[in-house]
Amino acid sequence: MVETVQPLALFDLDRTLVDLDAAFLRWATEFAEQRRLGPEEVAWLAALDRHVHPRRDLFFAEVRARYSLAESVEELLAACRRRMPDLVECYPGVLAGLAQLRARGWRVGIVTNGALGNQLGKLQRTGLANVIDGYAVSGAEGVSKPELGLFQIAAQRCGATLNGGGWMVGDNLIADIQGARTAGLRTIWIDRGTWPGDEHHADYVVTDAVEAIAIIARRTRAR
Repeated sequence: MVETVQPLALFDLDRTLVDLDAAFLRWATEFAEQRRLGPEEVAWLAALDRHVHPRRDLFFAEVRARYSLAESVEELLAACRRRMPDLVECYPGVLAGLAQLRARGWRVGIVTNGALGNQLGKLQRTGLANVIDGYAVSGAEGVSKPELGLFQIAAQRCGATLNGGGWMVGDNLIADIQGARTAGLRTIWIDRGTWPGDEHHADYVVTDAVEAIAIIARRTRAR
């Protein structure tokens, strides 16, 4: 069945459109080489990141203590944020999929938590900035997902409002799915195995953003 909805499709950024895990492994490898750490430390860094994500402040507090680093947690975090935009890449098919969605008349936006410079750098260097209509970054707006305000800002930047409905695609059951449902959006959850056994109320469950884009294009028609 084809449904008619407002042509608004919002997407999370990290682990939804861009492969943050692969980028982090590149960063961890560089970090270990620069600090002359053994290769086994890359695995430790990756395990710690999975354990404390998304609290990078906690991550660097433990890293600083383990290696007796002179830099502060804030300095280590800032250096990582500066480097990360150069290391991230979109998942395969994402750029083409978003471009095709826009060509079908959809307004496409990104709504993401994080520091403005870090997230904007990712948008620009991956090419995502060229295939979307607007974005909202929590670090610039003073409000974060799952709060309603960030979804409202993203919709407005895309020339739409939440009153007409639309879609949200993301990997976080609370920030993305719960937040978007509260905002009146239909939801597609990208299940990357990080929420084992958690109950969800997403409209669809997929394994990547390209599959989510296909569902939006197939199941709905922009009015």
